[in-house]
Amino acid sequence: MPSHPELFRRRADVLSTDRGSGPAVVFAHGTFMDRTMFDPQVAELAPDYRCVAYDSRARTDSYAGDYDLDDLAADCVELMDGKGIDSAMLVGMSVGGFTALRVALDYPDRVDGLVLIDAPAGPTTPAERETYERIVEDLRETDLVPSTLARQVAERVTSETTQEEKPELLDAWAERWETYPGDAVASEYESWYRKDGDLDRLEEVDVPALVVHGEEDVFDVERAERTAEGLPDADLVRVPEAGHLSNLERPGVVTDALREFLDETTAVADDGGD
Repeated sequence: MPSHPELFRRRADVLSTDRGSGPAVVFAHGTFMDRTMFDPQVAELAPDYRCVAYDSRARTDSYAGDYDLDDLAADCVELMDGKGIDSAMLVGMSVGGFTALRVALDYPDRVDGLVLIDAPAGPTTPAERETYERIVEDLRETDLVPSTLARQVAERVTSETTQEEKPELLDAWAERWETYPGDAVASEYESWYRKDGDLDRLEEVDVPALVVHGEEDVFDVERAERTAEGLPDADLVRVPEAGHLSNLERPGVVTDALREFLDETTAVADDGGD
């Protein structure tokens, strides 16, 4: 089995969906999720942008071992190398957003713009860490994700409106999660849940940014506001009646905001930054 950086460089085509042409947009998914979570956005944007959505190491057969956000950022850069992408707009949801932000901070030449979907930059709270610790302990004791946990997470990451109006969304993802190795998801949580966050480094981000946040997210919207305020050039879009999976719960709202941001950002770049 190749090392992780080599894995993402050599298997970039296998680990990603690559559609469309034009400026590159790279999508990084959240915990429990996979690249298909961005299908609504890719379907709408691909005619005008090269959309590359990829699976993180937790969704591969190389999930074992400890890793952190620095490792995930390196994976993202290696995948871009494997796809021949010098720089891109990075769109990340939850841990994918934490990863995208770390890429913007540590590999600034590779990022043209930054979109953080339900991914506030600050630290997790003590209460959140206790919750995630319990989840990790349960996952380490089972071969596959238990159905009860899959259902609990599905309800935790979606709004009450989504649960009432789109129960099939919860069912589809919960059923998929039950097929995941417990260790894979446990390591995925451990890569980020103890994070101190990058709030004190946000001023280093020198590209346009968009912060998108569900108004019913378990991470309260005030944390998204602090993230947007800390970035030098950022807008905040609140997504009504959406929880942590805002781009799936209200895909139209998020896709419209993303297209507007991409169109404006690429237009400025074409004009030489004027």
